[in-house]
Amino acid sequence: MGLSKMTKSLNTVKECYSEAEAAAYLNISVGHLHSLLDQHVFNDGTHRPADLTFSEPDLLVLGFWMKTQNNPKIIRMPRR
Repeated sequence: MGLSKMTKSLNTVKECYSEAEAAAYLNISVGHLHSLLDQHVFNDGTHRPADLTFSEPDLLVLGFWMKTQNNPKIIRMPRR
């Protein structure tokens, strides 16, 4: 077995995900994704750009926000 076969990744990771792909990954609607973004990212009066793309770390943070929305043990940062 050559070295190149041993170091090859088993999972193909995309560099970026579209809004529809991100929503599907999180198992939510695109509207719910927009709601999460508006609540946690674009909450200082700036408008959410059209056709956003997301990286793997972005999906991780979005998943965290989605799962902790109604958890009283999580202390939220105040809105700006």
